[in-house]
Amino acid sequence: MLKFYYNLGPNPAKVALFLEEAALPYDAIPVDTRKGEQFTPEYLAINPNAKAPSLIDDTVTLFDSNAILLYLAEKTGRFMPPDTLENRGQLLSWLMFVATGVGPYSGQSVHFQTYAPEEFSYAVNRYRFEARRHYGILESKLTDNRYVLGDSYTIVDMAVWGWARLMPRVLDKEAWAELPNLKRLVDEITARPAAQRVAALWERHAFKTEMDAESNRFMFPSNENRR
Repeated sequence: MLKFYYNLGPNPAKVALFLEEAALPYDAIPVDTRKGEQFTPEYLAINPNAKAPSLIDDTVTLFDSNAILLYLAEKTGRFMPPDTLENRGQLLSWLMFVATGVGPYSGQSVHFQTYAPEEFSYAVNRYRFEARRHYGILESKLTDNRYVLGDSYTIVDMAVWGWARLMPRVLDKEAWAELPNLKRLVDEITARPAAQRVAALWERHAFKTEMDAESNRFMFPSNENRR
């Protein structure tokens, strides 16, 4: 059985969505990052980057949500576009667009607005701007497409959903008014039975919610080195 290491973040949500959509049996193993469980020797042997998600499939160990999505899609033959070289190029381009742009800029936007120990107006402006710009590119792509790659629901849409559903935190609630096509995609996926099962999974384990000194030390260890 697959071993899926997760927390409540957007990246594990993408993988959980695939597992539920594909009806793959898996053992869900929580990694409570606010308690520092990502830094145990046992977990670092699975994911040397000390983040979630991770996946173990028999003798194969994977980390990074987009790599896991691609692995599972190729293994099962599910949620991939029609098998042509052109389609694969588009799949990889848009999946990496999420991996290198949407995710990092969204995450930094949330961090500097919510968790930074002091206000950095330059950083807030930069990351909000870049997050909005990336979502604007997706909005344009979805103007004439039901899904990012056309008529097929793929792992790219799952990757987008993981982050875009957090729009009120990444940008603000008003941002949806400028992104109606992206909102349509997010709402459609959120209403799917698989996404509802992901929501139920999130309730299965009581993760630490307090952002106390211990949580800050584990979540943002770079702050320990501030002068």
